[in-house]
Formats: sequence, structure tokens, C-alpha cells
Amino acid sequence: MSLELRLKGFQRTTAEITYHMPDHPHLLQEFIWQHLDQAPKYPKLHKFLDFWQRELDGPIHTVRVMSSQLLKPAELKMVDQSFSLH
Repeated sequence: MSLELRLKGFQRTTAEITYHMPDHPHLLQEFIWQHLDQAPKYPKLHKFLDFWQRELDGPIHTVRVMSSQLLKPAELKMVDQSFSLH
């Protein structure tokens, strides 16, 4: 992935979509979707979910979203105490 996309806030986004099977509505199936998207609005994920609801027969039960920044600021923590154990 290019640095330009990372600087624009794109993150690796994974959605776990649980849906009812069309032929057996009492059974649930899982589908994993992964793409680069922009948090917190997730426009690509919303576009995909709109397509799903419009074109596919299996109604969505739940969507679980996970994302991770690919370019993070450096983290620095100051230590104000130290302890020794013998």
C-alpha cells in the first residue's frame, strides 16, 4: 500500500458479516470482507453492504468491523518511578 493512501487515513478494515441463509433462514452463515477503507465512516464497507442488501437474498444478521491503522504515530511513555524486586 502506498504512503499516500496511508497519509489519507486508509486502514486495513475487516468486516465479519453474519447473515441468514436464503434457503434455510434459521441457519446463520459468516462472510469475511477485507479492504482498505477510511475510518470512522467506512465508505467502501457501506457501499458493499448496500450492494448486499440490494442484490443478494441472504438478509444480514450482524456486522462486526475491525480495523487497524497502518501508519501510527510513535508512542513514547515517560517513567516516573522504578522498583526492584529481590
